[in-house]
Amino acid sequence: MRLEVTISNIILMIFTTFCFSVVLVPVCKKIAFHIGAIDYPNKRRLNKVPMPTIGGLAVFFSFLFGYLIFGRGTVEMISILVAAFVILFIGLIDDIKPISAKYQLLGQLISVAIIVLYGHITIDHFTILGADLVFPEPFNYLVTIIFMIGIINAIDLSDGMDGLSSGISIIYFLTILTIALLLQMAGNIDTTIAILMIGSLLGFLVYNFPPAKIYIGDSGSNFMGLMVATTALYGFKLATFTSLIIPLLILATPIFDVFLSILRRGLKKKNPFTTPDKDHLHHQLLKMKFSTKASLGVIYTINIGFSGASILYAMGEFSYALFLYFALMIVFLFIVLKTEILFPKKGVVEDEK
Repeated sequence: MRLEVTISNIILMIFTTFCFSVVLVPVCKKIAFHIGAIDYPNKRRLNKVPMPTIGGLAVFFSFLFGYLIFGRGTVEMISILVAAFVILFIGLIDDIKPISAKYQLLGQLISVAIIVLYGHITIDHFTILGADLVFPEPFNYLVTIIFMIGIINAIDLSDGMDGLSSGISIIYFLTILTIALLLQMAGNIDTTIAILMIGSLLGFLVYNFPPAKIYIGDSGSNFMGLMVATTALYGFKLATFTSLIIPLLILATPIFDVFLSILRRGLKKKNPFTTPDKDHLHHQLLKMKFSTKASLGVIYTINIGFSGASILYAMGEFSYALFLYFALMIVFLFIVLKTEILFPKKGVVEDEK
């Protein structure tokens, strides 16, 4: 699917989905209270009052509304929409009545398999340092599924503070759009998805920015993750190292947070995939007496930095990009050393979860 993308078209697409989302979110809020999709305060949660959790429905239907107006049907896009519906439905069940992690993973696997097997969007090979790495069938399916599941869960685990996961995703999609415009590659599936998601998420963020009035829920965070993974995956069709590294570096903050989370829980001899804690990056900033908005600002700034470096890299400014990446990694290392993101400080007794 390739569209004629102009700045005026982009603005129209974003404005249309934004307005639809702004109108739809309050409706979803009322539905959430009616069906019991409520996040009640507990030891791990940051919210102090019961919070409706199906804001993701508004994002999905705003995206779908935009696609019906501006999109064009292809086998690839149909597979993406079907997969999105599946992952949204499983997440909605979890929002109403929490289900075990294995059933959530099963829903993710089914969704990803639809895109991989029906849409035929796979990682077949890519070039790095002059070497061409080839993934023949069925290994290309396995590599693609693992990649997409990893991205989905990185976005899902970043959904721990007002405006966090939606803001990170908006920055990601804006970066993808910027790179596509600069390289004159706009109009493909990944760019169209990015534009529609920007408007849909901005409309939701009106109600989710601190203090939030509604959460996106597992339905929304999994849908966001699927769209992020799909746009990143579509870039692999270029079969270049740039297409491999740029999406991963744009998402450096949530990916590093997940990596540190797995490492931290492993060091504590806890299941790294099912044992929740309050030691993620945003929790650490709050412990450092940053306000919610200030913590959000810090994470947004770091993400924008990685995005800027990724844009420089895509434009061939490798030395500037590497310098900025290196500087941002120093910032990350500083945060790790100054907080309990890996190791608890001496004298601090960890709460039982």
